[in-house]
Parts: sequence; structure tokens; C-alpha cells
Amino acid sequence: MTSAAPVPLRERLGQPGAFVVAAELVTSRGPITGDSGRKVLELARELVTDPGIDVLSITDNPGGHAMVAPDALGTDLISRGQEVIIHLSCKDWNRNALESRGWQLSSGGFHNVLALSGDYPVSGHRGLAAPVFDTDSVGLLNLFSEMNQGLHDERRPDTRLDRTDFFLGCVATNHKRYEREVMPQYFKLRKKVQAGARFVIKQIGWDTRKDDEFLRWIKLERLPLHALANVYLLSRTAARAFHRGVIPGVVVTDRLLALAERHGASPDKGRAFFVDLAAKHVAVARGLDFDGVYLGGHMPAATFGEIIDLASSFAGDDWREFAREIQFPFEDEFCFFEPDPETGLSSDEVNAAYLESKRRRRTDLRVPLKYRFSRRLHSAVFASEAPLFPAGRAFYRGVEKTPSPVRKAAHALEQVAKVPLFGCKDCGDCSLPEIAYVCPESQCAKNQRNGPCGGTRDGLCEVYETECIWSQAYERLKAYGEEESMLDGPVVVKDNALSGTSAWANTFLGRDHQARQEGGDS
Repeated sequence: MTSAAPVPLRERLGQPGAFVVAAELVTSRGPITGDSGRKVLELARELVTDPGIDVLSITDNPGGHAMVAPDALGTDLISRGQEVIIHLSCKDWNRNALESRGWQLSSGGFHNVLALSGDYPVSGHRGLAAPVFDTDSVGLLNLFSEMNQGLHDERRPDTRLDRTDFFLGCVATNHKRYEREVMPQYFKLRKKVQAGARFVIKQIGWDTRKDDEFLRWIKLERLPLHALANVYLLSRTAARAFHRGVIPGVVVTDRLLALAERHGASPDKGRAFFVDLAAKHVAVARGLDFDGVYLGGHMPAATFGEIIDLASSFAGDDWREFAREIQFPFEDEFCFFEPDPETGLSSDEVNAAYLESKRRRRTDLRVPLKYRFSRRLHSAVFASEAPLFPAGRAFYRGVEKTPSPVRKAAHALEQVAKVPLFGCKDCGDCSLPEIAYVCPESQCAKNQRNGPCGGTRDGLCEVYETECIWSQAYERLKAYGEEESMLDGPVVVKDNALSGTSAWANTFLGRDHQARQEGGDS
């Protein structure tokens, strides 16, 4: 056990010139005392002794599989004086369970939490597990931020519970092909910061121009955020899996796969090349002025140290040449900033073609007639300031006083309109106006109401193989010059008590989340 107390991650990141190194630990299936659990525990204990690693980051059921909880491993590490990041995914827990997990983590001394929506389940005991997704990463950040302020006790509304002290992080990516994927990711990152995120870990990707752009966008938006670059130790096996799309949102392009295949065929199976590539990526992250690096990939403790030591051995300006080497985008990949021909990275000048497309309101996806009609109807009837809103409120106040068969008939007529148009699932707490009339319940596998998850590939949902609802929303709103503010509203948390009730009645009578956010009539 180390004698000195670890420097908290928030303090370490706040130190001038700090470059934090985080190492990822993927937990195992089965008890921590089993064979696979012991191997992960041994790896973790070895990493604790490595002075080059500042924090260990422990996954929560990655890839949609059931695995041992991260704090089962983290408790041992904290007892050894190790700073730990606990991942917390929304896919397996409803909001009550997440709140309970928050109390548990705080009580156990875990204060660094990485909030994730999570991967869609791919397996489960005796069949596929049902995903929860009662909230998303933005909702989780908002919940834990409120816990830091002291939640109101539901049983005693006049009192507040003791405050937690979470240092909250999130994940974001701009390693996407199309504008309609990249820009919503940036907008969601802004919303995550508003919800309480103070550090961000980039998702895996091999394009240093996009890494540079990520930092420039954060600076442009003046976000109070510490950013860690993601450096993954690639292998030929992993490159093949990423190329096939096995891990949602992680892309290995044809050119990078060809390189991995060529080096993977060498006697050492490409080990020297892949370690060198990772070390160069670390050097680039430091040169670009990231606040740290997040090291991932299946490797022994010694390899983590080898990558860090090799990165430290490079000359001061070597990273500039490495940055030109580690660029494996799609040929038609969207970038927010114009390129800098001198560095091969980004400039501070916004993409001229993008600005022109905004000026002309040019979209890549067709804007359907039903959306154009729906937004007109919303402006006339359903918006709180709409001219016909008072009439709708009066009508539904009257309906509320009628016998049950009449109320059911009114609800049925609503569904006759909404099911064929939007695939309505009758959640009763409608987000159609916030997502350009694309239903998150019927068309998003993760019910994402606060922006897209990171799992899209070429604009397509990781589960349904249809266009992501947020890509559709972006294109629809861009046609009206409104895409920039698509995620500027308050955090959306669905009220499940309204399921199966009339969403129209709930809107007019001030019962849905939109009305509550506006301080609507109840």
C-alpha cells in the first residue's frame, strides 16, 4: 500500500501543464476471485505501482455484456491509494437505481464518475437482456450534479439530502463521416457540460486532424472542460473487428485496416508497429495540448509502461510529423474547420463549404412533407404561445370532466393521427417537437432524448440500421436554419407515469416535461 495520498483527478487536471495518463481496465465475467477476475485484479495491482499512470478507469458492462461491477475492482485499488474513474452506464439501470448507485459510489469513496448511455445489450442469461435506458448520459450527469447540490428528499420536500462530491466526466466523438453526425455530437457535448461534465474522454479514432479539431471546437465554445485523447493499442484482430463495426462508433477505415493486415502478418504479429503507433499517438496528444491521454486495449501492465516510456523518448517536435502519419479518415469525411496546409491539421477557419451550406440551408437528406406540416401545426396549436393553445387547453379541461369512454375516444383519435405519422408508442410525455418530429420511442433503440449516442456509423443507428433520429432532426432543422440550437433546451427526462395517457392532454394541461420546464399550468 502506498503511503502518500493520491492527488485527486480534478486537482491533477487543474495543475498548469498537467498531462494525465489514464489506463483502462476492462472488468471480467464471473467473481473477482475466479480465474479471469484474478487476472484483471493482478493487472490492476501492477498498474498501481507504475508511476507513469495517474488514474485507472474501470468499465461498466462494456459491449453490452454482463460483467463484474467496476467498484468490485475499484475498492481494492482505492485501498492501495489509487485514483479511480468509475464508468456508469444507463443501459442497465433506471433512474432510481442510478441514484442508489450514486449513494453507493459516494459512500465507497468513488468520486470520479464517467457518465455513459451505454452499449445496446447483445446477450443475456437465457436470451437477450432488455435494455433499460430510462435516462441517458445527459440525464445521468444532471442527476449527479443535483446530488452534488443536495437532492430534495422526496419524503420530506422541505429538506435536502447530504451533498455528494462527484467529479463528472463524459465521452464524445467527432470521428464521424457526415456533418449530420458530427455537429449533433458537438452540440450534445455542449449540453453535457451544461449538465455538469467537467472532463471528457474522446472515443477511439485514428485521425489526428479530428483530434485537433475537437480541442479547437471546445476552445471556440469556451467550454470549461478538460479533454483526454483516446489512444487504443490496435492489433490485427481488433482492426478487423472495428472495421466490421463490432464496437459501435469505432471505425477502422480500409486504409488503416490494410496497414494493420500488413504489419500483423510479420513474425511479431505487428506488436512493435502497434506499440509505436500508440506511443506516437500519445506524443501527438501531448503536442496538441490535450489535458491527458486515455490508454486502452488488451495488453499487460508492462506494455502500458512501454507505450508511455516510448512516447516520452521522442524529441519535442516529433509529434508534428507523427500527426501527419496518424490520419485515417474517410475520403469524404466532414470537418468543421478548414485544413492547415502547413501542419496537416486544422486551422481556426470554419469550413467554407459548411458555412455556404448553412447559408443556403442545403441538406443531404430530404425534408419530408409531414415535418413541414407538423411544425406549422405545432406553431399554431401546441406551442405554449400558439394562438390556438388556449382553445386546446379549454377543450382538454372539458374532456377531463367527461366519462371515461369519452376520454378514451379522444385518446384513440389522437393515436389514429400519431401512429401512422410518427410510429407513436403512446409514452404520454412527447418529445416530437424537440427532435423535429422523429419519435425517440419508436425509432431510437436507446430512446435518446438529449442528443445522439456515439454508436452511429455512416449516419445509421447501431441497432436498427436506419438513419439516426438525431441525424434526421439535424437535417430537418437545418432546412429552417435552426440546427445550431437543436439541443439548447433543458435536460429532458421522461415522466413514465404518463405512459399510456394522452400526450396532447398532457401538453395542454401542463403535465408533460415541456410544460414543467416552462412552469406550465397544472
